[in-house]
Amino acid sequence: MDETTVEEVLYSAELRHAKGKCMLVINDHSRGNEEVYVVPKAAVKKFPFYLAMLKNKLS
Repeated sequence: MDETTVEEVLYSAELRHAKGKCMLVINDHSRGNEEVYVVPKAAVKKFPFYLAMLKNKLS
């Protein structure tokens, strides 16, 4: 018999581009909160670096 793993999304983040602006949208699914931050384009270019740093910290 196979065990079924039920995953629950606790947080999610999206980097969106609309009307010439980049926005980071962070969702706290357990509380139903959403936070939106305008992100400078220079910081958007560094996102792969930030994600690599986070990956390295978690491994």
